[in-house]
Amino acid sequence: MVRPNLENLPELELPPGYGMRTYCEGDEVHWAHIISDSFGGRKRTAQDTRNEITSRDVFLPDGLYFATHQDIPVGTACAWRQSVDETDTGYVHMVGVVGEHTGHKLGKWVSLAVLIYFRDNGFISAMLDTDDFRVPAVKTYLNLGFIPVYVEEGQIERWQKIFEKLGLPSMSTQIENVRETLPKDLWAKVSS
Repeated sequence: MVRPNLENLPELELPPGYGMRTYCEGDEVHWAHIISDSFGGRKRTAQDTRNEITSRDVFLPDGLYFATHQDIPVGTACAWRQSVDETDTGYVHMVGVVGEHTGHKLGKWVSLAVLIYFRDNGFISAMLDTDDFRVPAVKTYLNLGFIPVYVEEGQIERWQKIFEKLGLPSMSTQIENVRETLPKDLWAKVSS
């Protein structure tokens, strides 16, 4: 999915009782817990966080956001770059919320914090990858102005099912036009 520009972002309005902050040393354990809880699968550790996020050369400490409840991180999203030189297209990476805090739109707020970070740091657009079974996440991204991009065979049908499941009209016109409206370098990034 791609957000072709970072204009007209909504205001960040966290629900009562929640805060937002960026990465602090030692947050590796919080990130591991949030991602393990929200994605399932193997239980991640602080070392996994270092390996996958904080020790990578594309890591931006002030771009790793945490939604907090009683000062404890319960949601996260990361402003990521595909390379250390990237300054045009940001990548919304590893959005997750612990189960007991779902239903408060925290995924939306941490994703929006990342988009605001990109805008405020001169990026032009944003992209992300998601799975079509993550229907609440897909709905969040659509509501934040992301548009699906068809890059694999069968995606037209898969997206049509998602729109039907969400009770939304098809975005076929916007999706068909996205390739013509995106700069060639952005299309190359999102379609690779």
